[in-house]
Amino acid sequence: MERHGKSLRITMLTTSLSRTGGGVYGAVLGLSSALIGLGVPISLVGLSDRYTDADIPSKLECQLSAAQGFGDRGLRFAPGLGRALALVGGDLVHLHGLWTQPSLTLAAWRRRTGRPTIISPHGMLDPWALKHSRWKKRLAEFAFERSNLSAASCLHALNDAEAEAIRRFGLTNPVAVIPNGVELPDIEVSSGGANDGERIRQLLFLGRLHPKKGLEETIRAWALLRERAPAIFSNWRLVVAGWDDGGHSERLRAVATELGLGNNVVFPGSLFGVAKEQALREASGFILASHSEGLPMAVLEAWSYSLPVFMTPACNLPEGFAADAAIEIRPLPEMLAQTLAENLSRADLGVFGRRGRQLVEQRFSWDSVARRHAAVHAWLVGSGPKPDDVRLA
Repeated sequence: MERHGKSLRITMLTTSLSRTGGGVYGAVLGLSSALIGLGVPISLVGLSDRYTDADIPSKLECQLSAAQGFGDRGLRFAPGLGRALALVGGDLVHLHGLWTQPSLTLAAWRRRTGRPTIISPHGMLDPWALKHSRWKKRLAEFAFERSNLSAASCLHALNDAEAEAIRRFGLTNPVAVIPNGVELPDIEVSSGGANDGERIRQLLFLGRLHPKKGLEETIRAWALLRERAPAIFSNWRLVVAGWDDGGHSERLRAVATELGLGNNVVFPGSLFGVAKEQALREASGFILASHSEGLPMAVLEAWSYSLPVFMTPACNLPEGFAADAAIEIRPLPEMLAQTLAENLSRADLGVFGRRGRQLVEQRFSWDSVARRHAAVHAWLVGSGPKPDDVRLA
C-alpha cells in the first residue's frame, strides 16, 4: 500500500501496551502483525507498564514509542504520550479504545497535523458498557470523547451490532464494519465430548475478570450443576483464568468458597504465552456468559483450538450460532445450569468446536481481516476507492 510513491505508515494508538489491555491489546498486536506481513509499516504508541517489555513480541517488526504510565487502570496517565505520538507521526493514526488519555492525545495530533484518524471503540459504546461506571463516562464524553469521536475520519465497528450502537450514540461518521481476527494454531482435534477419554474435562473461561463477563453467574450455575447433573459435575472442572480487574477476583473466589465448590472451580490467574496455549489445548470446552462485548478475541481463540463454545448473544458473534459452532447461554444461573446439564454430556459436543475452527478459517483469519483494514486506510488517505466495508450515514 503506497501513498505518493512511498509506503503508507499507520500508527496504532492504545492505552496499554501490555496484557493489562486485555482483548484490545491482543487485537492491536494481531492487526499490527498482519499488516506488517502485508508490507505496511506500523508504529505502536501507548502507555507502558511493568509488563510491557515482556508482552511486546520480539519478532514484531514495528516502531515502538511507549510513554511510562502512572496511576491505576482507567485513570492511568502518561505525561509523555503526546511526545511519543509525535515521535513516530504517521500518515494515519488508528486509536483503539475510548475514555482515556489516548483520546485526548489523538485529538491534539489531529488538530496539529490535519491528517486522517480512525477510532475502534471495541464495544465501549454498547449499552451495557455505557451503563458501567456511567458517571465517569458521561464526564469523559462531555469533556473530550464525543468531540473526538465526531471528528474522526472513520469509525471501526467489529460487527453490525456495534455499528448500530455507534449510530445510537448519535455519530454520523463513516463506519467500517470489520471483525477481529485470530491466528490459527496447529492442533490435534479431539472429540471434546462425553467420550473424550477418562480424564477430568475442563470448561475454560479465559479473559478479564470483570462483572460484565458473567463469571459470578457462571460459578453459581456450576454449583447448581452439582445438584442437577452430579455425573457431569464430577467429570468436569470449571477453570476461571484471567487477570483481576478492580478486585473482582476476590469476589469470585469468595462465591466459590461460599458455595463449597472446592477444587471443582479453579483460578489459575493470568495466563499468557505458553501457559495460555497450554490451557486452550487442555480444555474440552469454552464459556463466556458475557453481558456485553465488542467481538471477543477469546471466543475466536477458543474456536481456533476447535473448542466447543458456550456464549451469550451479547458476544456479538451470531455467525457462531448460524454455523452451529456455539451453544447459546444466558447469564442467569438457573438457565445456564440447565443448558450446561443438557449439553456437557453430549457425545457430539466436539463437533461444535470443529465447526468453529472452520468458521475462523473462512472468516476470521488475521490475513483477510488485515487486507480489509488496509483498504480502509488507503481510502482515508485518498489512495484508494471506498471499500464495501465502509457504511456512510
